[in-house]
Amino acid sequence: MAVPIMRHGTAMWLIENTGLTFAQIAKFCGLHELEVQAIADEQVSAGIVGVNPIQLGQLTQEEIDRCSKDANAELQMAPQPYEISKKRASKRKYTPFIKRQDRPDAIAWLLKFHPDMPDSMIASLLATTKTTVLAIRNRTHARMSELQPRDPVLLGFCSQVELDKAVAKLKQREEQD
Repeated sequence: MAVPIMRHGTAMWLIENTGLTFAQIAKFCGLHELEVQAIADEQVSAGIVGVNPIQLGQLTQEEIDRCSKDANAELQMAPQPYEISKKRASKRKYTPFIKRQDRPDAIAWLLKFHPDMPDSMIASLLATTKTTVLAIRNRTHARMSELQPRDPVLLGFCSQVELDKAVAKLKQREEQD
């Protein structure tokens, strides 16, 4: 079940402005009933600002009125005119310095097993620059003599799913040509 944005603030507003039970509020906000009670008793609500779910389009006044009359009714989230994406804009995380030194090995592995993969695809898959990929492809990289091709998945630079998608995209491009 989808929970509202800023569920503690929403719970605070529902406690202060409606006649809903703690169980109804807890179920709607995805909280435990005792947590809602602690918010009502101001034991954990220090600094929490109430958020109006009606203004955010998460609830309607009719839904609140309907559930206020029947203690057994469950609040239903208002239909959203758009889909809220749970996908993050960037999945890249910080790569420690010691691990960054292994990135050229991952590039060498991709160039060995997928030599026709474009530099831009390798760069985006491994979060590196096209210049680095080009230097390894042309064998002009500063550490070229030390490179040992190693699987980027095992090194942790990308997931197997991401690698498979890139290879499938590459094969699809080859079939179109």
